[in-house]
Amino acid sequence: MSAPTIGHVDNSVLIEAPIDVVWDATNDVEKWPELFTEYASAEILERSGDTVRFRLAMHPDENGKVWSWVSERTPDKAARRVVARRVEPGPFEFMNIEWLYETEGKGTRMRWIQDFRMRPDAPIDTAAMTDRINANTAVQMDVIKDKVERLALHGIGGPSRPQRAVKTVSIEDVPSNRRRGGDIRVILSPATVGSTAGFMGTLRLAPAEVVTEHWHPYSEEFLFCVSGGITVRLDGRELPLRANEGVHIPLGVKHRLMNDGPEPAFLVFALGPLAPRPELGHVDTEVLPGSAP
Repeated sequence: MSAPTIGHVDNSVLIEAPIDVVWDATNDVEKWPELFTEYASAEILERSGDTVRFRLAMHPDENGKVWSWVSERTPDKAARRVVARRVEPGPFEFMNIEWLYETEGKGTRMRWIQDFRMRPDAPIDTAAMTDRINANTAVQMDVIKDKVERLALHGIGGPSRPQRAVKTVSIEDVPSNRRRGGDIRVILSPATVGSTAGFMGTLRLAPAEVVTEHWHPYSEEFLFCVSGGITVRLDGRELPLRANEGVHIPLGVKHRLMNDGPEPAFLVFALGPLAPRPELGHVDTEVLPGSAP
């Protein structure tokens, strides 16, 4: 059976804010890195009438790759509609997006409709990308809803309103990152919950597994061993970390984690504050044994 010819996703969110506030906040492309958690930068390249052409760059993915492309969008405020497309489609053969806005009660329903097809040599196919876009759209819409509702309530620079109900994120909801060794999952982060001061995750280390040496130029790390036990090497000094024990890793300290015991180890970590950009958060000083150079 052949893969879907065209991917199609249709998602919406109800934002408790006037339609003009939602429109203005979500169509200020230069400020998208402040509105979306996935974009590291947005550069305006050209304006022609109502059409704007711009370059977006994402934060690095789990493999350290930064995806960047040129898009253009034409807003029609009277019709409360925006049509957009990728000019540089990258792994897509094409990507077309329609934004629709409609007053609903005292709020605004914002809807994104995306049609696309993946290139034959893309790393994932159209069906897999459909699932990925649907999942990521839910995260981004939730973040945008919160930020725009705060803006509507207090205005720019005003005090934050009390947090609305906090969502939970399961360890199964986030991908495993094995680039430095072990099974590392960042559970609460800017990408998953819109955090602004740090991130938290888990680490599973099987016997004989390691997390290769690295250090953080902007963040302190807090590491707690839930079960099992490991050896932590801090700037060359080794110390055991057993179940129900924690260790503080100061900013700039090289650290390597090793499970040299007979049992799997499960740990929880938190880092803060955030680096200016995700790719600046880790400095690797060791290559994972057995990995490609």
